Amino acid sequence: MNDAVIGQALSRIDGPQKVSGHARYTADRHLPGMLVALPVGATVGKGRVTAIDSTAALALPGVQAVYTHENFGRLHPLPEHSELRLDEKHPPLQDDTVRYYGQYVALVVADTFERASAAAAAVHVSYAAATPDVSAVARPDEPPEPDTQRGDFDAAFSRAPVQVDATYTTPVETHNPIELHASVAQWNDGYLTLYETTQAIVNQRAVVATMLGVPLAQVRVVTEYLGGGFGGKLWPWQHCLLAAQAARLLGRPVKLVVSRAMMFRNVGHRAQTRQRVRLGAQPDGRLVALSHDYTYHTARGEPNEEDCGEATGYLYSTPNLRVAGGPAERDVGPNTSMRGPGAVPGLFALESAMDELALKLGIDPVQLRLANEPAHDEMEEVPFSSRHLRECLQRGAERFGWARRKPAVGAMREGATILGWGMACASWMAKRRPAQVTLLLRADGGVTVQSATQDLGTGTYTVLAQMAARATGIDVARIKVEIGDTALPPGPWSGGSMATASLIPAVEAAARDAIRQLLDTAAQAPGSLFAGTPVALLALRDGRVTRTDGSGAVPFGELLRRLGREHIAGHGDSPASSADPHAKDLSIHSYGCHFVEVAWQPALARLAVRRVVTVIDAGTIVNLKTGRNQIEGAVHMGVGMALFEETYYDRRNGAPVNANLADYILVTHADAPQVDVTFLPYPDRALNEYGARGIGEIGLAGVAPAIAAAVYHATGVRVRDLPVRIEHLLKAQQEDTA
Repeated sequence: MNDAVIGQALSRIDGPQKVSGHARYTADRHLPGMLVALPVGATVGKGRVTAIDSTAALALPGVQAVYTHENFGRLHPLPEHSELRLDEKHPPLQDDTVRYYGQYVALVVADTFERASAAAAAVHVSYAAATPDVSAVARPDEPPEPDTQRGDFDAAFSRAPVQVDATYTTPVETHNPIELHASVAQWNDGYLTLYETTQAIVNQRAVVATMLGVPLAQVRVVTEYLGGGFGGKLWPWQHCLLAAQAARLLGRPVKLVVSRAMMFRNVGHRAQTRQRVRLGAQPDGRLVALSHDYTYHTARGEPNEEDCGEATGYLYSTPNLRVAGGPAERDVGPNTSMRGPGAVPGLFALESAMDELALKLGIDPVQLRLANEPAHDEMEEVPFSSRHLRECLQRGAERFGWARRKPAVGAMREGATILGWGMACASWMAKRRPAQVTLLLRADGGVTVQSATQDLGTGTYTVLAQMAARATGIDVARIKVEIGDTALPPGPWSGGSMATASLIPAVEAAARDAIRQLLDTAAQAPGSLFAGTPVALLALRDGRVTRTDGSGAVPFGELLRRLGREHIAGHGDSPASSADPHAKDLSIHSYGCHFVEVAWQPALARLAVRRVVTVIDAGTIVNLKTGRNQIEGAVHMGVGMALFEETYYDRRNGAPVNANLADYILVTHADAPQVDVTFLPYPDRALNEYGARGIGEIGLAGVAPAIAAAVYHATGVRVRDLPVRIEHLLKAQQEDTA
């Protein structure tokens, strides 16, 4: 065992493959005889296809087929109440109904991308169109039942000496990873190999097998590398079914890569939300009542929840609380998970309201949070497994220099630049998903660790190598990691900040099993140096089988070679944390806070986030370098959420208007602030032996409200509707000078 390897800031073991161009992403696959597929999207946002004329397309050279709902063959919807995950429940090309702009209504397959593009443009589709509803959400379609409730909110709020009642909105945000969604499908004697862009290969395999109507054993999904996902690649989308079915019909491999415009239409987005938060407090800042009512949009018939109240029930102490939310259906493509689903937009509303309350009370925003720190989870009435939010706030304030903050609006200046300081808290769930791992002790003295999980760019290859090194005592340089293939033991999703915490128990169990077999073999095999030695007196130390008194050490690889063994395989299984009968006995979450400085230059109409100090309480950090990288990237994503990102829909036809990277504004290097990340050193062993929880989401949670608070401190403009708009800041300035 090598405990020292956990917590090291190791460089990514897959880095050389990526920077040298040897890492194979899905769209890099080029198979013999491969065809290219390109979908045709609807040009109306609601209605019915009345006719499709593919005559001109089929006459073009190289075109192999044009598929529509009339000739594509039957695909099977998932059974009702299935545990498999899929955001767009309707299989593609199965009927003539148009549910949203860009929905796939035909599929062209040709021998080159250029010919497929020309053929797609030549397909003529006629519609009976209706006007889609892509309006902003106002209230849920049905009055929602409370998600969380305690005490009597209405009575307590009406009596509260100090009240905040405000409504906040967040817009549609679209995932824009560098790597576009892609599928490469190949059938061989009834068996499908699907090269995919997915954050969950095990779920992808089961969904595809079910919807194609083939046995699970006849489908294999491979994702060696993923060029970003952020939740948008968690669940299967229709393009993979299009590619797989077309390859089956034509008997040749088929590649389908969606366009950037399709990324805005066909593969999900963060739901638009409207949230009303009411806070009632005593003059000393103690909350006596809290209500969080929210609405989020969904596609019609696709009940994909955006749980904005996920953290509201346990983040602060209050005797009277009500949280309720529900969907409002719109004629748009299905929403899906985006980094920190539910909690991230939810915390924008809750933390913004807390900032407004602090201002009303004349209390420092940090002190207000400290005054409402709960002793236990008041939502579930159980203890916290580990919670150090108080120290996050204290450390963050110290590192940021919060004591120097002048609370008056516009009071902090550097010449003509006005500085604004703001802060907010963050939290995210901590859970385990089911995971299986095989660990091989090899005859060459190395170790292979295998699991059908995937690395979406966050460092799973590297942290798995560290886990195997820790569990076996073998140097991390001698660890080989094999993931991204459903032919391996089933592993967890790469979503919800759960993969690392899920894999740790399985790796440890697999290593124990492999070492036990190795020592049994050493003690029992004829001709072994240790033949006849009781197993209890043998150990594996520093890559050598040795007696516990230190005598007779032999490298385990040499021992295996002497015995004619290529390897010894150990197997480990870790169930989901929800399968633990004591799972509800503790509240297990990660916590953090963000302190932000913005610079407002009214003469230039320029607003910039200059620096962010983040303190995270997420248990043991397996790799400090990849961990810090995750938080830094999430903070930058929070800058985009606060200042730039919004998808606009054309009310006439439901089309996403800014469906490109010129008009949909993302954070660039020029917008990126200086980010200071601190991890608190408190292991939380409620989930695994290392005390590790997930960190992908929490770096984003709370960033937007901290920026909004800083904007208010600089300008006096309270931003309740994201993103921050320069014109609103200028209008307020003009009104002040009028």
